[in-house]
Amino acid sequence: MADKNIPTASQSMSRLVDIMHQTAKAELPRGNMVGIVLAPPPDIQVQVNTITLTAKECYISDYLLSGYTRHYVGQTSDRGGGSGDAAYESHNHPIDNDLVWTDTLKPGDLVSIEPIYGQDEQLYLIKDRVIKL
Repeated sequence: MADKNIPTASQSMSRLVDIMHQTAKAELPRGNMVGIVLAPPPDIQVQVNTITLTAKECYISDYLLSGYTRHYVGQTSDRGGGSGDAAYESHNHPIDNDLVWTDTLKPGDLVSIEPIYGQDEQLYLIKDRVIKL
């Protein structure tokens, strides 16, 4: 005769799986983290706590990549100078240029990382290069 206070093997396994699930859920990152770049894009690797993220698990802000282009339109500030001749009186210059970034993340750079929830797999967003003052 089975003791009513002793759970069945099925009940014990179910409870064990529930405990494991709750423990894993409690360990999920909940907010922004700081990671260290181990390898630059396009095959980026970032160390975060005890895991290494790869390009497969990451989205990255486009302005952190070499070749990012930004178009600027405007004008320089008014400025004068020279000998006082009319050619040197206060003036400005128009700006209508594409600026192309040539640098990217490098090993040792610190980056801001945000977990992305609601996906079938755990993904991360690399948002910014950061520094510690």
